Amino acid sequence: MGPPPLDIRGLTVAYHRRPVLWNVDYAAPPGGLIAVVGPNGAGKSTLIKACLGLVPSVSGTVEVFGRPIGRQRRLIGYVPQRESVDWDFPVSALDVVAMGRYGKIGWFRPVTRAHKEAALHALERVGMADFAKRQIGQLSGGQQQRVFLARALAQEAQLYFMDEPFAGVDAATERAVLQVLRDLDAAGRTVICVHHDLQTVSDYFDHALLLNTRVVAQGPVARVMTPDLLSRTYGGRPMPAPAALGALGAEAS
Repeated sequence: MGPPPLDIRGLTVAYHRRPVLWNVDYAAPPGGLIAVVGPNGAGKSTLIKACLGLVPSVSGTVEVFGRPIGRQRRLIGYVPQRESVDWDFPVSALDVVAMGRYGKIGWFRPVTRAHKEAALHALERVGMADFAKRQIGQLSGGQQQRVFLARALAQEAQLYFMDEPFAGVDAATERAVLQVLRDLDAAGRTVICVHHDLQTVSDYFDHALLLNTRVVAQGPVARVMTPDLLSRTYGGRPMPAPAALGALGAEAS
């Protein structure tokens, strides 16, 4: 079978000495669509950012296909939350998607016609080819989300992280996002999504990771999306013992 697409061991992240993630262990199954589910403040987005190295961790390791994530970035695609993006930056939709090709192009090298065509094809896959020259700030929220989805597709990654790709989008964009997820699944890619709508988890995803600072449960959706496990996930925020908190040797920011 080979190493898992994502292997997290003992991951702890703290903000101002307050744990946001505590001793998280998780091995993603090969292929499939995975939902990260939990209440607000449970550490779902922090988990993705910590895996990507966007926030520092207190302890733990993250490996992608058996190697440290720093050596495997070319295999990873990322769709951030829309709220974290500067939409006033003077670039077009095509420029944004072409940024997803830099792992193949190399920094400070020109974007060739072949790479522009690959970026345009990614825009076509999400129904945004007609907006290729539009400045990203002039797009609607749903269109902006599709552009960043296209950027991730342009990376031609093996493992995708998506932070609430369905949040606040119109029905057409939701269908477009879902179709891309299913296409990636059919191609054998692994997609890990922070997802907040419990009603659609079983319709959209194969596996779920229930998270509330710690891992509550993980596995196939039918096995973990149960009333008992959801109650344990949303019924309270489990925290480390005070003695353990005092042992934190660093702060994340």
